[in-house]
Amino acid sequence: MNFLVLSCVIALAGLAAAETYTDRYDHINIDEIIENRKLLVPYIKCTLEQGRCTPEGRELKAHIKDAMQTSCSKCTEKQKKGARKVVKHIKEKELDYWKQIVAKYDPEDQFRENYEAFLKSEE
Repeated sequence: MNFLVLSCVIALAGLAAAETYTDRYDHINIDEIIENRKLLVPYIKCTLEQGRCTPEGRELKAHIKDAMQTSCSKCTEKQKKGARKVVKHIKEKELDYWKQIVAKYDPEDQFRENYEAFLKSEE
């Protein structure tokens, strides 16, 4: 019986781990990117399909819509903190790009409440 319980716990833990985005790029220095427009804009253009993508940019582009729709529910804690910081920066300093991102990934304004609430939270 204990083996069955342990097996179920391990299976559920594995399932939970599979429900997060990869942490492969969690080491990226977010502050360095947002403080240097020459680094930031290519990432933004990648997500908008207006420019080339680095491997990190491709990963971001692959999950941006889902993250916006689900309040970053599959993000690691570090990704949530970084996402809040980057999006707040883009909304404040690169508003035109923010409008383009929203138009691309939430054209019908269905998920605004989700991502706005996420941005205000400090989980």
